[in-house]
This record gives sequence, C-alpha cells and structure tokens, in this order.
Amino acid sequence: MVAGNQVMPGLRRAFLPVAVLLFLLPAGVLPAFAGRPACPSHYFQGVSPDITNPKMLKDSRELCFTRFGVMHSGITRTPLWSAEHLTRDGLSSAGGLVRVNSFHPEERLPAGSRAELGDYSRSGYDRGHMAPNGDMPDKQSQSESFSLANIVPQDPESNRGIWQRIESSVRALAKRRGELFVITGPLFRGGKLEQVGGRVMVPSHVYKIVLDPTRGRAGAYLVENAPTSGYATVSIAELEAIAGIDFFPAMPASVKREKMDLPKPSGKGGRRGKKHPKEAGAGG
Repeated sequence: MVAGNQVMPGLRRAFLPVAVLLFLLPAGVLPAFAGRPACPSHYFQGVSPDITNPKMLKDSRELCFTRFGVMHSGITRTPLWSAEHLTRDGLSSAGGLVRVNSFHPEERLPAGSRAELGDYSRSGYDRGHMAPNGDMPDKQSQSESFSLANIVPQDPESNRGIWQRIESSVRALAKRRGELFVITGPLFRGGKLEQVGGRVMVPSHVYKIVLDPTRGRAGAYLVENAPTSGYATVSIAELEAIAGIDFFPAMPASVKREKMDLPKPSGKGGRRGKKHPKEAGAGG
C-alpha cells in the first residue's frame, strides 16, 4: 500500500471479485436485484449499485436497516456493500452515544447463508463494521450496526488504526459539507482466500466510497486487509473496474473518472464505550 492520494501499485491488475468465487459453488435459485432498493433513502437519488456480473447475485439478499442498507452475500457470508446517507444532524446525535457492543447473527437470513458469532471466535480477525457504529445516531441503529450482516473479518491493526481514522475523517467531512452518501464494502483478491470458521470469506481489501451530492464529486479510499497503515484513494471508475459493481448507475462516466480530493485520515475514529470481554477487539 501507499499513503496519501497515490494510486496503489498494481491497482489495475486483475482483482478477483466475489463473482469469481461463485463459479466454484453450486448453483441455486436466486432472488433478482434491481436498481430500485427497498430502502432508497440510504442511496444517492434512491438508486442502489448495479452488480454487473449476474453471478454475484447468487444467494444475495437486500437488507434494510434504520440508517443503512446492505446487500448481503450468502456465499461469502459478508455484505457486498453497506450504504449510508450521512447528515450533519445525524452525526451530531451519534457523537453523544456511548458504544455498547451487541454483535449478533442476522436472523432474517437463512441459517446456512449467514455468519454466526462462533465463526469469528479465536480467528485473529476483528469483526469489522462496514456501516460504522460511530455513524449511528440512536440506540436502535447502533444495535443494528452490530448485525453480522454488516461485518467482515478485518485485520485488527488496520481496523483499529488506518480504517478507524478513515471513518473519523469521513464523519468530519460530512459535518462540514452537511451530507454525504457513503458506500463501504469488501474486495476479494487472489485465488486462495482465507475463511474464518471455515465459512466466512476474509476480504483482501476494504473500500469506502464518498459522494458529495452538492458538489457532484466522488472518490474512494482503498485499504489492504492486512497489518498496514497505508491506503490509496481511487476514482469510482477505477474501483468499479476491480469490484464488478456499478456503484452509481446514473453517474456520468466523466464524473466517475475524476477522483474527488478526500481528506487525509486523522483522528481516533469510533466512540469508546462498554465492551463485553467476548466482544473485545471489534472496531467500527
């Protein structure tokens, strides 16, 4: 990884998206997913990302939460993305809450398709939030953010360091600008991917897309899921090319190619609060 706004060396090399994994797995009857989500308020202009490789739809389900929306994969047993609409008022309320960890399996998902608490036990990975707990303005949405449908196995050093600082910087930017649309998710690169609990795929990278609707600009942070303090910033077009997802179907190609200047990660990130001993080491 490289720090700052430099592009990661080899970024344009072929990433292995989730779709490649799906070729190796049994076929199933799958729900289709259109661009109009069930919870449009979490998405820019009410339009969700478009999965450009249809095989990524296998065992995927849309989940709506109070303050964020998730597209969940029953193959990786992680979110494919979590989407949020951050506002100045919401984040001001979030800053007054004390974090109380309440990780839990997502009961709306079939047992065979969801992660369980035991999958992360002694794995060496944090349960890393995609829609961060620190963004949540009330107790209900805070509790919902601890659903394992919103969690990926994340390297502890990265999760508690650079990733937490990115989350903090995005919150600060949203407060300055008044609102942002944010999409966060995992990437899976490499032919031999690790699993925790023998079931949950470990991402090779995580990304956070930031869209400023007032200025019509967007860009993304990209962080390796490894012990690192480095990061890259990339355009939406670059990220779409390696993710197999059209994150903003209505966005002009010219806007996708032009990378928004994103703030340098700073601060300590998420809120401090009560941690049950079994939940120690969880970020977000």
